[in-house]
Amino acid sequence: MGLRGPLAGVLALLLTTIPIASAMADPVPAAAIDRDVTAALRRFGVPGAAVQVTRQGTVIYTKAFGSRDVPGGAPVRPDTFFEIGSITKQFTAAAILQLQEAGKLQVDRALADYLPDAPHAAEVTLRQLLTHTSGLHEYLDGPGIDELATRPIAYPDLIARVAPLPLDFPPGSRWSYSNTGYLLLGKVIEAVSGESYRAYLQHHIFDPLGLGEMRTTAEEPHLSNMAIGHHHVDGRLERAGIIGPDWAGPAGFLVMRLSDLAVWDASLRSGKVISADSYRQMTTPFMTSQNGSADYGFGLFVGTVYGQPRIGHTGGSLGFTTADEYFPRQDVRIVALTNLGDNSPEAGEALTNIVFADLYPALVAAAERPAPDEDTHVTQAATDAFRDLQTGGDYAHFGAILGAKLANGKGAKFVTDLGPYGAPTAATFKGARQSGAERWYDYVLHFGPGVFLSFAVRLGEDGKVAGFSIG
Repeated sequence: MGLRGPLAGVLALLLTTIPIASAMADPVPAAAIDRDVTAALRRFGVPGAAVQVTRQGTVIYTKAFGSRDVPGGAPVRPDTFFEIGSITKQFTAAAILQLQEAGKLQVDRALADYLPDAPHAAEVTLRQLLTHTSGLHEYLDGPGIDELATRPIAYPDLIARVAPLPLDFPPGSRWSYSNTGYLLLGKVIEAVSGESYRAYLQHHIFDPLGLGEMRTTAEEPHLSNMAIGHHHVDGRLERAGIIGPDWAGPAGFLVMRLSDLAVWDASLRSGKVISADSYRQMTTPFMTSQNGSADYGFGLFVGTVYGQPRIGHTGGSLGFTTADEYFPRQDVRIVALTNLGDNSPEAGEALTNIVFADLYPALVAAAERPAPDEDTHVTQAATDAFRDLQTGGDYAHFGAILGAKLANGKGAKFVTDLGPYGAPTAATFKGARQSGAERWYDYVLHFGPGVFLSFAVRLGEDGKVAGFSIG
């Protein structure tokens, strides 16, 4: 869980549409978006979704698909509530920056200045917590977490899950997604503001923006227009548990509608929440000492897709995956909320990719052209090795040393994480590069519309894969 087979006969795909006239010169390909989103929901077995596109500040497309619950559930509406998961982190990061602007904290100070009893408090800074570069271990790791996370828990018990553990790496040296950092940032907000985290967000963000009463997973059972979370278990769609607000908290406990996120997104960028300088800090990638750019700022991923700059975040919980993605070059924001919690792949992010491809097919076609000088033998070795990672077994397409490590237990995680993607439908060669004495070959593997992974390999003297990376 990250606070990050067709369903025949179940997915009714009831459609609710708000007709919106676009003031833009380019027509909105609404029919194509409808068709492709509907096909994706069937492909992933998603009960319901809500999708919105804003261009140059104007909403140009809003549509609700499918059901809030199955079987026979009421249809999703554009104003249906969804868990937004880790999109919550934007709110936490903005609150920290508000407090910095007020002179109550500094993001480059040690955590110990604000929470002296926190794990490794003297070793990590607030900036490292904000950018997932602290090295603090993930508190949501561990067996049975999906069931545990539905139960009440106190903060001391949560933090005790990681307190005895060493740092995973020296702070600032690498990037590794860690909800622990945002759990601690929530406590920093409380320590320096004198308010609970929830009260701070209500008083300093929700009230000033006119968003009304803040809703979290705690209120979920009492919201009449709330989507019900689902996930697949052994291929069957089942209701998922509700992640406890104590567990998710500043890392992912908000429940919102499309319209709420539209107000939030516009306000954050326009200076209504934090200053322009603070927003630049949120959207500036952290540079790690070992691996260069983390492609992550404060509560926001900062990278590219289809060769276009993209700033945003996904959200995943027990029964929901969501995505809120801004493309600055096109001044377009695409938001997709779904009530399916499967994370391999995440339906929310796939939908935003699909919608962007429908809006800008020429850009996507150009980005998907292969680089010249492809070696088809290397491509075949790479795709065969990737299938080994998905299926396990004897890892015959890997060199002896790496294959033995994967076969002796290291490969189990890849089977779990990559298997649900299914076999790649295409492998696009993106070029070769030299790293010291090693030559690497970069690919984008495709798994149907909107779903792709970066995959790089290097080959040993035997022609088999001796190293790989997945991004």
